Amino acid sequence: MRHLRPTALLRRPWAWALLACLVALPILNIDIRPNNALPNTFRADDLTPERQHPLVAKVLTTLLKQYHYNHSTLNDSVSSELLDSYVRLLDPNRLYFLAADIAAFEKYRRVLDDSLLNGNVGPAFLIFNKFKQRSDERLAHVSRLLEKDFDFTLAEKYPPNRENAKWATGPEELDENWRKRIKNEALELKLAGKDWTGIASTLDKRYTNFRRRIEQLDAEDVFQFFMNALSEYYDPHTNYMSPINAENFNIGMSLSLEGIGALLNTEDEYTKVVEIVAGGPADRSKQLWSNDKIVGVAQGDDGKMVDVIGMRLDDVVQMIRGKKETVVRLEIIPAGSPAGSPTKIIRLVRDKVVRQEAAAKSDTIEIMQDGQKHKIGVITIPAFYSDFEGRQRGDDNYKSTTRDVRRLLAELKGAQVDGILIDLRRNGGGSLQEAIELTGLFIKDGPVVQVRNSDGEIDQHRDPDPGIVYDGPLTVMVDRVSASASEIFAAAIQDYKRGVVLGAQTYGKGTVQNLLDLNRVIRSNDAKYGQLKVTMAKFYRINGGTTQHRGVIPDIVFPSIYDETDFGESTEKHALSWDQIPPARYVPEDRVSKYLSALRLKSQKRTAGNAEFRYLAEDLAHLQRENAENAVSLQETVRKNEREQLETQRLARVNERRKAKGLAPLKKGETIPRDDNAPDFLREEGAHVLADLIALSKKDYIAKTER
Repeated sequence: MRHLRPTALLRRPWAWALLACLVALPILNIDIRPNNALPNTFRADDLTPERQHPLVAKVLTTLLKQYHYNHSTLNDSVSSELLDSYVRLLDPNRLYFLAADIAAFEKYRRVLDDSLLNGNVGPAFLIFNKFKQRSDERLAHVSRLLEKDFDFTLAEKYPPNRENAKWATGPEELDENWRKRIKNEALELKLAGKDWTGIASTLDKRYTNFRRRIEQLDAEDVFQFFMNALSEYYDPHTNYMSPINAENFNIGMSLSLEGIGALLNTEDEYTKVVEIVAGGPADRSKQLWSNDKIVGVAQGDDGKMVDVIGMRLDDVVQMIRGKKETVVRLEIIPAGSPAGSPTKIIRLVRDKVVRQEAAAKSDTIEIMQDGQKHKIGVITIPAFYSDFEGRQRGDDNYKSTTRDVRRLLAELKGAQVDGILIDLRRNGGGSLQEAIELTGLFIKDGPVVQVRNSDGEIDQHRDPDPGIVYDGPLTVMVDRVSASASEIFAAAIQDYKRGVVLGAQTYGKGTVQNLLDLNRVIRSNDAKYGQLKVTMAKFYRINGGTTQHRGVIPDIVFPSIYDETDFGESTEKHALSWDQIPPARYVPEDRVSKYLSALRLKSQKRTAGNAEFRYLAEDLAHLQRENAENAVSLQETVRKNEREQLETQRLARVNERRKAKGLAPLKKGETIPRDDNAPDFLREEGAHVLADLIALSKKDYIAKTER
């Protein structure tokens, strides 16, 4: 299991998907003496900058200007954004700072740029120390709130999302905000079956852990928070990693195939799943997903569930890690659950992720459509991977996406499939070269992607193989999580009109990052300075448009569980923009254009009568209403009724599926068999679209031969 230290700016699921280490960097001529233009007044117990921070601050600001794709210069505008970003990072839900604190920070609004250029990071520590003071006050108030039970008969509501709320004008207003927050958490525990003694004990431990986590933050953490608030201005994939975090990052990459197979991070007081590692125990279980929140961890089948809300991420990770073949149970809040929804307990067996399981795999499904049986080959690609070391050694059996897919295509052709569906859902990217070579299996030759660097130079990357491995009917499935290399492949297939792209608009990560080792810039034998991951280039389709920001819009759009206004590159405030360069010279094969209208119409008719698509639409509408209302009831009877309605709805859906299979309905309280859960109806519809394409192509071919 991989993890990152607790900063909201390092929770990018594909920030490291396409990295190339910079081998040589110039030694910068920087005056390391800080110019304390701003007075820094610290108390005895405050965190203060360490000796190396002035130097590292100067180096980072210089490297960002010199190497970032936009070459942005620090100025008053950046200073203003930096202040807002740093305050938002520390207090995203506006539950700690007072309006008076925010007003006091205004003196930094136009001077943080000059302060950084002079190596003065004192303001970052002064702001953090005020945050720590306010958090101590809030957590002391939580202890007072837990001295007596709440009245859950009152018709009160709590707004779980306060990121746009006004700052509290005084402690009394914050007290009221926190009273409702703690009451909401207490009600969740009461509905889970705890009495007041258990509720108070659980919440006391939760916030004691949270206080401990804040107390454990050190000067290096504060410096990293501040520098990442700065890097966020450049783009969401540019980050500074402190020495310890850089070390954890590198270790995490090498240990990514151990534990339960999940990339975790901290968001507010929760441990959040950022990414599921393909092929790991979590991925195989199909129980844990990106954006799930882990609120409890238990060892073995009988171990006590330990509440981990507010606990330091490193401690949570150590609890989840363990020996191979041992059991860990997680209590989670599923992603997208409305506020107040019940938690869920899942059981995972720890293991090492076997590389073969993370590799591309194939399957066949049969579709009956219009009285015809179609055999569909499905190739699922979890990531674009390549054993670079094995390739360099000349190993004949080195692993790579393209080699594996080439073999799978041969097997599927031997099985006489009628068409191929490439499933890139949840594929966050990986090797650029593999995306290029994989495209080459389906086209004869030509450019696949264009890359423009920060100096404006454009390189075209071409299919290295003039042959075609598979030339039959083809569809490619993507979703909002499909990113980076996945988008390059899908865009090329779409631009060549070689196949039909299905699903949801992709993530929109069209940038390339490089890792800059600061120890290559600052020569020192007695210190480590961390790393800067910086965006240096952008990807462009062969039609000239970048995949950045917009991603790939499918030819046939399916509904998505992800809200495009909440998830994806376009939701990031400082994401690099979409733009165009001249198109490359290429000849579209155009196997699909004339069929798209008919394919869309047929798909719309099918999905309109499909119960699973109706369920998804209902769930999305419900979630949008919940988010828009931003108010959860604190009245026990109301919350119980809401839960009962959700359970009734779930049972009704299960029984509708069972009826379609000719099975007897389940009664309330009966265990729901795994087979009765929702099928992969999006893949099923993707196979139906491919069957339509096969039929239309065959009909067109027969008509041509009869002329």
